[in-house]
Amino acid sequence: MKKYLVEITETLQKQITITASSREEAEQKVKEKYRNEEIVLDENDYVDTVFTVLKEKRMKDIEGR
Repeated sequence: MKKYLVEITETLQKQITITASSREEAEQKVKEKYRNEEIVLDENDYVDTVFTVLKEKRMKDIEGR
């Protein structure tokens, strides 16, 4: 038998319209709203789940089979 370390990555995504004088300001405003929890992503914003095997380890069978 082997043990595997498997990483699960879940992606949530939402588009926000915001008024700003530049791209940088728009991004900064949205980041600030996100940090202040004015923008919260939930199961309705689900896009994808990816499973990746990161590591494999060989194990001795505990019962000696």
